Amino acid sequence: MSEKDEPLPAAHKKAEKTVYICNLSEDVWPFIEAITDPEKRRIEIEENANLSDRDLFTNSEESDLVFISPKPLQEDFVHYFKDLFGIRKLEVLTPKNHSGEICRDIFEDKQVFEQLVEHANYVKKLTLISYATSPQFLTLVNQLRDRGITVYTPESPEEEDAWTVNFYGSKSGIRQLAQQSVADEPDFLMSDGLICVNIVDAAKIAAKKYIKEDGVVLKTNKGHSGAGVLILRPGDLPTDYKACEEAILAILKQDAYWDKFPIVIEDLINVNTAVGGGFPNVEFKINKSGRIDFLYYCGLRVTKNGVFQGVEINEDVMNDRLMTRIMDMGFFIGEQYAANGYRGYYDVDLVAAKNGELYVSESNTRRTGGTHVYKTAFKLIGKDFLNDAYVLSDNTWQLPKGARPSLTQLLKHLQPVLFDKKTKEGMVIASANLLSQGQLAYIIFGQNEKHALEIEAKAHRLLAKLS
Repeated sequence: MSEKDEPLPAAHKKAEKTVYICNLSEDVWPFIEAITDPEKRRIEIEENANLSDRDLFTNSEESDLVFISPKPLQEDFVHYFKDLFGIRKLEVLTPKNHSGEICRDIFEDKQVFEQLVEHANYVKKLTLISYATSPQFLTLVNQLRDRGITVYTPESPEEEDAWTVNFYGSKSGIRQLAQQSVADEPDFLMSDGLICVNIVDAAKIAAKKYIKEDGVVLKTNKGHSGAGVLILRPGDLPTDYKACEEAILAILKQDAYWDKFPIVIEDLINVNTAVGGGFPNVEFKINKSGRIDFLYYCGLRVTKNGVFQGVEINEDVMNDRLMTRIMDMGFFIGEQYAANGYRGYYDVDLVAAKNGELYVSESNTRRTGGTHVYKTAFKLIGKDFLNDAYVLSDNTWQLPKGARPSLTQLLKHLQPVLFDKKTKEGMVIASANLLSQGQLAYIIFGQNEKHALEIEAKAHRLLAKLS
């Protein structure tokens, strides 16, 4: 490890601040830039910005945090968060401009950038972490180092190893790793498929597979929240080859990202929802030293169209045999990542098939849509949260049409189901900014599955009465 990346010495711990940058859009910035419709592109950036306050929960263990968000955080939400976790030192910074590339916005906002320099204090050292290690983040790190600051990045690879972020976090990259690893890890399976580089060929290949197998899945190399995934089931397309090809091509022409990035064409898997809800998942963290830490396993809550909604965490989400299998595979994948220099969070998404197999669908080399749930459970329930609580989350629950409550109004309305620190059951509101677009992000804790589902159902009934 180089001197510039050594942890801060114990003597200076009081001067240490952790700076967190919420850069959700930067994680998939080339994809966002390739969204053809300007309005869709704007909405994607805005939705990511609205989710930024949720990332407070991924930092609930920090005692002295500077949180940089692309959008201002509501004061009542910050108070709610601090009260829930007992946090005292929290400073929120927001660059004046909001382009979607927040690290660039930070540097161009001289006031915010100089505040970062000041936070390095007399020791001239700063701990900098982010949602994802993007090229923009690495550029900002170098800009701070140019000011004579030693920047410690405990959750990021070194610049020469940063290729691992996009490679292993892409659909084609994880597929290549699976093909290379079949002899060493037989359980590391992916559904039959191939990688294509243009939409004309992709439409031809996908049409043939659809007609032959009565279904097909197309994925752009690195999409986001369901965008860039096309799941075509029986009855969705014509069974005549030419008509089928033309129908697929017409869909792919709608967005430039299909023709800009590699396209993965896969078999449509017949999902067995009895196994981890059909979509088991496991998350890890590779420390700066290269040590791999298991964090949690869960079942993903996914819509019919492949859009991620939330997670379901408990030791009973899957049986011991399945849990051991996916953990072993997850550690194996992490060993390959670590050997090539990747550092930070990663997860492995799987699909349970009715043929009894488990197929890897993708890996995310960043914090994930479940990291904030894990951190919240660890803080509020304890290190044995997998055994001591049944945890449910939803990141995009739709409020009744036209309902746009303030956080204060929502907390009052949901009082009967809110999290109780004594019973350690109830609902935690995970975002206030999302309310402006008619959505609610929440986490629910129950002593068991029955309690958790009852609390969620009661909350949904209360939400249905909002106007």
